[in-house]
Amino acid sequence: MKIGLIGCGGMGTTHNLSLKALSGKMDVEVTALADCRQEFLERAAKQWPGAKTYTTGMELLREEELDAVHICLPSYLHAEHAIAAMEKGMDVFLEKPVCLTREDCSRLLEVQKKTGTRVMVGQVVRSFGEYRYLKDIYEKKTYGKLKSIVMQRISGDTKWGYEDWFHEERKSGSVVLDLHIHDLDFLRYMLGEPDSFTVKAAAFPGGMINQIITSYQFGSVFATAEGIWDVCTELPFEGSFRACFEEATIIYQGRQTPTVQVYHKGGEISVPVMQEEISLHDESAGINISDLGPYYTEIKYFYECLAEEREITRAPLEEGIKSVLLGIEEWEAGKKYIKEYGQ
Repeated sequence: MKIGLIGCGGMGTTHNLSLKALSGKMDVEVTALADCRQEFLERAAKQWPGAKTYTTGMELLREEELDAVHICLPSYLHAEHAIAAMEKGMDVFLEKPVCLTREDCSRLLEVQKKTGTRVMVGQVVRSFGEYRYLKDIYEKKTYGKLKSIVMQRISGDTKWGYEDWFHEERKSGSVVLDLHIHDLDFLRYMLGEPDSFTVKAAAFPGGMINQIITSYQFGSVFATAEGIWDVCTELPFEGSFRACFEEATIIYQGRQTPTVQVYHKGGEISVPVMQEEISLHDESAGINISDLGPYYTEIKYFYECLAEEREITRAPLEEGIKSVLLGIEEWEAGKKYIKEYGQ
């Protein structure tokens, strides 16, 4: 399969390295690359010496005939590039968030329906071993019913975006649609749509939300998810959760070893074995990601679906869009909270 990669920065590097590892096991090859920054383009091209290079994604889409394209651009550019790719008949791996507006959500679904192309969204938490383990024991009721879950996604302020796009709310969707969306998406994936939710939020001096705490009700299960871009750029990134079941509490701390421990009702503490598809670590992306394993897993799943003509069920376009729509509701509620309480 011939693949195009649009965006060779932080997330693009993660995809590029994952695709290179996958090319040793599947018939996939990146044959076209696009980035407006020459140094990033040249670095990406070292993995694929024969690939054609372009300074814009739209130029790549006009000139190339590809089986699939990965869109790893700043969030505000996702929709237009995904639509152009679908209209040319290319299958698409689209990084999260899918888009930033309700209007673009509708446009994307309309174009996919019209073209019949296949689209997967990079909601990578659905491919993390620790979160897949949690979903599995929830569905099997291994430790009885789930009573509550608290999730956190904590990061220092983001300073690595091209032209500082993270700090323009209309370009990033704030911490809500860039970071917090991982946890709200996983909660939806595991528990379905929430019956209700309430939001508290705080903002940077410029008014953009940099912290959100959302409390949800999913039937008899209550959940809380916090996302923050802290004022300190050096605060280490960490994802975590604490899930309280009837017979045990599961704690995940992404920066700890082991990452998951089970605290049983009787006092025993156990460590479940996480099934890693590949051990792949690299610091060159320049962002808060070094473990490429889950990215490899989601990308491998995407190409298996394409090769075997299977339906994409793990993170299809419509799922990514539902998470964006919920995120927009939370974003609006957060803005209202800030206006009312002056955060």
